[in-house]
Amino acid sequence: MSGTRIIGELLLLRDSLTTHDSRLTYPTFSTFVIRTCHMIVNSGVYTEGRRSANLAINEACDVLKKTDCFVWIGLHEPEEKLLQEIQQQFKLHDLAIEDAHRAHQRPKIEAYGDSIFIVLRTAQMNNETKQIDFGETHFFLGKNFIITVRHGSSLAYTDVRSRCESTPRLLRKGPGFALYAVMDSIVDQYFPVIEALDAELEKVEQRVFDDKPSRYTTEHIYQLKRQLLEVKRSVSPLIDICNKLMRFDITLISEDTRLYFRDVYDHALRINEMVDNTRELLTTALEANFSLISISHNEVSKRFAGWAAIIAVPTMVAGIYGMNFNFMPELKWQYGYPVVLTATIGLCVLLYILFKRSGWL
Repeated sequence: MSGTRIIGELLLLRDSLTTHDSRLTYPTFSTFVIRTCHMIVNSGVYTEGRRSANLAINEACDVLKKTDCFVWIGLHEPEEKLLQEIQQQFKLHDLAIEDAHRAHQRPKIEAYGDSIFIVLRTAQMNNETKQIDFGETHFFLGKNFIITVRHGSSLAYTDVRSRCESTPRLLRKGPGFALYAVMDSIVDQYFPVIEALDAELEKVEQRVFDDKPSRYTTEHIYQLKRQLLEVKRSVSPLIDICNKLMRFDITLISEDTRLYFRDVYDHALRINEMVDNTRELLTTALEANFSLISISHNEVSKRFAGWAAIIAVPTMVAGIYGMNFNFMPELKWQYGYPVVLTATIGLCVLLYILFKRSGWL
């Protein structure tokens, strides 16, 4: 029975209930149906790499008994009741269901009996806020089923499913290939993010060396470093996850499918190296910004010191002649005042020229 047929029968049931008792209301029931439709993005049965039927969750247990097909279900932020129903149909572990419901998990891979639970973090650049929006995708992988659970900011995998359905010779490899296709899509989403961060880095470098050093530049560099750190935390575990999926002790993934995870592994390594390189460049830009700020402060200090030395000359002269000595012969000299004034001005001009040549002024 398809999901559309089940919903139709539920709505008919609702109408029959309201016919018998006009006091009954059903907004909550309709909301439940619509909400469930939104949570279950796609659900299908695949035989020999081709979609053979749509699947209702309550019929999954019967389909899993067959050996010539597998089930692929896509969920988006499912509620606890739906996850409990999926747990009963697919015999999933309590801890894995709890993690899938709560989300906010670190990237990891865990084996629970005959199934594997995988957590990956997704990333995409928000063009409006210029910040990275992170999400999560959880996988339940079994012998003849794969379930994807999306949380937070994450693109739908409709295109991934369509590409897989267009190549039945590959999809017939089973749920392991579907897992590879979704993982490859998640990893590829990191490349535009790194490119956007590199573009921001170029702007920062230009601002550091072309404009005056400022606090805003330092804050911008620090924000970029924090975003790169989040990307690093998301990508680094991917390498270990791919290594485990390529091992021969995981029988849920066929031998000819393990080769595809090498591609995901290579992409994860490339992204990890790109993140490290960008972080080093950001660290260098931050150090350069601090150095330029220090140089700017030194320039200001030298200017203050130069002008202080120049001002010290008339201050010293005024201090000397401000002392009330009874015997100061030059005070009674006819040319005493103009000579002292000329000498003071001349000495100030000489110091100004010397400081100007040395770059202090």
